[in-house]
Amino acid sequence: MAREKVLITVKTYPTISEKYKELACTAGFREDGSWIRLYPIPFRLLDEEQQYRKYQWIEADVVRNTKDSRPESHRILGTSEIKLLEEVSTDREWADRRKFVLGNQKIYTNLREIIDLAHENRISLVVFKPTEILDFVAEAAEPVWPQNKINGILDSMKQGHLFEDQRLEDFRIMPKLPYKFSYRFKDDAGVESKLMIEDWEIGQLYWNCEKRYSKDEAVRKVRQKYMDDFVKTKDLHLFLGTTYEWHVRKARNPFVIIGTFHPPHITQQNLF
Repeated sequence: MAREKVLITVKTYPTISEKYKELACTAGFREDGSWIRLYPIPFRLLDEEQQYRKYQWIEADVVRNTKDSRPESHRILGTSEIKLLEEVSTDREWADRRKFVLGNQKIYTNLREIIDLAHENRISLVVFKPTEILDFVAEAAEPVWPQNKINGILDSMKQGHLFEDQRLEDFRIMPKLPYKFSYRFKDDAGVESKLMIEDWEIGQLYWNCEKRYSKDEAVRKVRQKYMDDFVKTKDLHLFLGTTYEWHVRKARNPFVIIGTFHPPHITQQNLF
């Protein structure tokens, strides 16, 4: 066990499991710039003083996740002991965020390279810079979670032993997104790929828009943010991560997009 300080940069949209209820994959950088994945975490069941934001430093006791062979995978011992620290701002054209996300990491540009490294179990989290974003894709998906998983969760909740200090009386399962959102892009070898975007922010953006507009208009608003804004006006990088199932099975491409990094283009020198 070690007390780790982690800058949170990734938080995926929640999934549900019969064993653990509702989970979000969290990942970020240690102070030395190395990746770390923290999973499983029942984020919305954490007390308010443990609910971290993206680009916030946290401190927690972590150990290797022995049930997950991916090299960066760890788990938190005692979620009630998570300590929230300072947030990293977007001041000076995201200078401090750039330092940790881009300054201490290799920025990958080739899909074949990262897939080979994943198949060798050397990496499962990367910062990736596409050569060209071709399109933002929204595809209709099954709009509700499978009933058997819902039933499993309800049974587990009744047993009341999943996690300590759960606030179950106010808890509602996160609704399933009715769309799959993806980027189509090319790498530096001209290889084209389409990867799903699974970060928390795109889900929240969709739901916020659906509250105000029709579903079609909500999708248009999401596209406007992720294509017209991020792609056309920002210095877009992608956080890619492998899913456990496809990593272990050495799928043709085990990666999904688990977050975006979209600072403005640099307009002055010597930001660091």
